[in-house]
Amino acid sequence: MIRYIKNNTGILIRIDDVCENMDWKLMKKLEVLFDKYSIKPVLGVIPNNKDEDFLSFPRNDDFWEQLRAWQKKGWEIVQHGYTHIYDTLCKNKLDYFNYGGGSEFFGHPVSIQESRIRSGLEKFKKEKINIRSFFAPNQTYDENTFIALKNCGINEIIDGYGLMPYTEKNIKFIPQLFEKVIILPFGIQSTKLHLHTWNEDDYQIFENFIKTNSEKIISYDLALSKINNNFFYKILRYLISKILKIKRLRLDKVSKYKIQRS
Repeated sequence: MIRYIKNNTGILIRIDDVCENMDWKLMKKLEVLFDKYSIKPVLGVIPNNKDEDFLSFPRNDDFWEQLRAWQKKGWEIVQHGYTHIYDTLCKNKLDYFNYGGGSEFFGHPVSIQESRIRSGLEKFKKEKINIRSFFAPNQTYDENTFIALKNCGINEIIDGYGLMPYTEKNIKFIPQLFEKVIILPFGIQSTKLHLHTWNEDDYQIFENFIKTNSEKIISYDLALSKINNNFFYKILRYLISKILKIKRLRLDKVSKYKIQRS
């Protein structure tokens, strides 16, 4: 039992909102840290960023070359939306995971969602970046999002509930449960890091976390290999989803996300 728990406990480092304009000094510090501990993070890349919150950061004109270098290291490059512009609102938090707030995908017909996903994939292909997975800005999806993703040949998402990666709707999900970096006593999940909100204290906290827990940090492929759909984990996933959805429904996030129209 102890061995089983050890072999099925870990965390995947997911960094959101990677794009040409970001805190590149911080990203370089993180790269040194990851290399030191042989960590292969997941980078959620916005292929055609239009979000003004990020455009104020310094631009890296060698961005795509840097992505290719990271992918060569074994870092997982993931499509994170297309422009990161929220042009719909998830009223009453009716999106699939009940996050609420603004969305780039929720509420749009399959044709529009598929067009945005394909446009992103075409950009990655042009830049010789291999893409096999996706997660949406603000974690907001609807049924059309899943249809559009499968139409585009993507069936892996780093979002969802549960203690273990699972399959649902013919899509592989790696759970992402908390805003903070937390390793549970058991289970496989992903972090969600927004570097544009960090200060030096945030980096020091994260560095200490890595030093303490480096042996529990896993790769994307290892996380996928832990998919488990047995009855026990389905029950746990159902209970966790109910608890987190109730908690999120009590939070008013609508005011946090402005609607932008591209």
